Amino acid sequence: MDAVLFDMDGVIVDTEEFWREREAEVILPAAVAEGDPAQAEIRGVNYRETYDYLAERYEMALERDEFLALYESAAADLYDATDLMPGFRDLLANLRNRGVRVAIVSSSPPDWIDRVVERFDLDVDATVSTEDVDGPGKPASDVYLAAAERVGVAPADCVAVEDSPNGVRAATQAGIPTVAYGGDPEATELADYAASDAAALRDVLVALGGLA
Repeated sequence: MDAVLFDMDGVIVDTEEFWREREAEVILPAAVAEGDPAQAEIRGVNYRETYDYLAERYEMALERDEFLALYESAAADLYDATDLMPGFRDLLANLRNRGVRVAIVSSSPPDWIDRVVERFDLDVDATVSTEDVDGPGKPASDVYLAAAERVGVAPADCVAVEDSPNGVRAATQAGIPTVAYGGDPEATELADYAASDAAALRDVLVALGGLA
C-alpha cells in the first residue's frame, strides 16, 4: 500500500450526521413534491448531481438554483464549526511519517474541501472533488482514477477509505481496495475491509503494510 485516499465527510470531518439530518428534515421535504426518496440513493453523491438524479425520478418542488442554495447555505457555516473525526490527525501523521501518499477524494465542491484542509492544516498530497473530473461523480470511478493519477500510485497500490456505499462502489470500479468506515451495513458488505473507528482503521492499514 503506497497511498490512502480518504473520503471527507464522515471520514475526515464529523459532518455526516449533520448532512443526514438536514437532508431528511429540510432539503428533501422542500425539494420533492411527490415521492419519498431514500437518503441511501443520494448518499455520497455530489449535490449538483443529486438534483439531476432526483429530477429524473421525482416531481420536484424547487428549481435547481433553489435546491443548490439549500446545500450551500448549510455548508457556509458547517465547515467552520465541524471537528475532525476522532483519531484522524494522529492517523494522518503516522501515514505521512511512513511516506504514504495521501489524498482527499470527495463529492463536496473544491472550496468546501479547501476550507477543511486550510482550517485543520491537513498535510495531504492532493485533493480531488468530483467537480474537478470530466466525468460523472461517485458511484462512477472517474474521481478515484484521477486521485490515483495525481498521487502517482497505481490504483491497486492505493486504499480508499469510504463511509458510503456509493463511495465504495466508485473506488471498487477504479480497481482500488476499499475500507468501509463507520459501520454502514451496505458499505461494509460492498467493501474489502471494514473499520468502525480510527483504531480499527489503523489496524487495517497496518495489516496492509501502510503503518508500522
